[in-house]
Amino acid sequence: MTSILTYTFKNLPSTSKWALRFSVRPLSCSSQLRAAPGIFFELYLKAAQTKSKKTLAKPHVRNVVVVDGVRIPFLLSGTSYKDLMPHDLARAALSGLLHRTSVPKDVVDYIIFGTVIQEVKTSNVAREAALGAGFSDKTPAHTVTMACISANQAMTTGVGLIASGQYDVVVAGGVELMSDVPIRHSRKMRKMMLDLNKAKTLGQRLSLISKFRLNFLSPELPAVAEFSTNETMGHSADRLAAAFAISRPEQDEYALRSHSLAKKAQDEGLLSDVIPFKVPGKDTVTKDNGIRPSSLEQMAKLKPAFIKPYGTVTAANSSFLTDGASAVLIMAEEKALAMGYKPKAYLRDFVYVSQDPKDQLLLGPAYATPKILEKAGLTMNDVDAFEFHEAFSGQILANFKAMDSDWFAQNYMGRKVKVGLPPLEKFNTWGGSLSLGHPFGATGCRLVMAAANRLRKEGGQYALVAACAAGGQVCHSRSTGASGKSFSLKQSKLIQECLI
Repeated sequence: MTSILTYTFKNLPSTSKWALRFSVRPLSCSSQLRAAPGIFFELYLKAAQTKSKKTLAKPHVRNVVVVDGVRIPFLLSGTSYKDLMPHDLARAALSGLLHRTSVPKDVVDYIIFGTVIQEVKTSNVAREAALGAGFSDKTPAHTVTMACISANQAMTTGVGLIASGQYDVVVAGGVELMSDVPIRHSRKMRKMMLDLNKAKTLGQRLSLISKFRLNFLSPELPAVAEFSTNETMGHSADRLAAAFAISRPEQDEYALRSHSLAKKAQDEGLLSDVIPFKVPGKDTVTKDNGIRPSSLEQMAKLKPAFIKPYGTVTAANSSFLTDGASAVLIMAEEKALAMGYKPKAYLRDFVYVSQDPKDQLLLGPAYATPKILEKAGLTMNDVDAFEFHEAFSGQILANFKAMDSDWFAQNYMGRKVKVGLPPLEKFNTWGGSLSLGHPFGATGCRLVMAAANRLRKEGGQYALVAACAAGGQVCHSRSTGASGKSFSLKQSKLIQECLI
């Protein structure tokens, strides 16, 4: 099996030819591609190095740095984490961050966590996890939800708190437990139960009970769907792939690439942000369990998951339901230096934009990338590492086509020229969400740390990170690393963009 996977990986189409094949086809179904809202997040990081292309530091603005970050292994839902609660996972990430950085608990000024499908018993999961991890009850904590960029919002909120001078040290992270999502009684049943609780006499109770019907017992299941359109993201991805003429074989081929690269990175120990987690009553989990390289022949046998029978999005070329948590330590530069830390990156600034959640739900990176590059005074050629969230293969490839199309830039973005195509030899080279997993609220921190760690290992200077998600929202932010005079690390810079 190993030799087959190695052969498959080595014989993937070359980057230049493959990327060109995804970009040269004319856009189809253009009537479906009306201008749209979304949020994009971009982050720029710089680590220490004697030579630097340029600095994106702003005068009279505090430098904000990422000291380090960790995540517990991302697991398929329904596996080793299935009997836990979200705050258990978040607590493990916080404890791992404390162990990795040795930061004193009383130094942390504020804690922010992102999550999407909230556990009602611990709605402010940041606070519960912080208390469980041993942080002082005097340390404030709050939870934010912004679909797949919830962790990104947590990080940018932390950047704002530090840059404004409110705090010096912030922990940001995210968590999701898809193994146990809230399932509610029907609205009629909930109303009856609340009314029964208020009834004061037996007659009132009997009168309410007499109105009960069997259909009251029908549960309300949570759905990963847009409230405004009532459409699941998988349907949106299928329509997007059709609009940009992305074939099923192309989507499967990209998914195989993600799994193959993730397996290679895992085997070589490159996923250094992953920390072991001793699951209560079970064995210690040490690595992501969704990385499963297959073959194009096996992937082709799967049936469409959303639009049947002619859809092209399947379980093989989609990200899977995932449990996991992540956390990063963010500081003011002067505080980090005073404490003797060697930060991995600077965080410079961010901006949020939006796209139409119906027709352009997943196209945020195409819209956001040129904006953040212009803001930073950079071009695609300046970027050394790209880390994009892989919700679906079709979503990634559609964004590739949009970014490499002058026609799309002129007709939908109001721009004269395209931003250009990310070179695949620099793109998600350690795998992505299709293979590593996608716990909604936690992915943002994984993207940031993957980009920062890649830059350090590869000697790069700039990176670009992007993520698509529900709501058609996108957030841009920039971040940079530490000064060459203070550290022995090689200088790196990360530009991170995340779309929801």
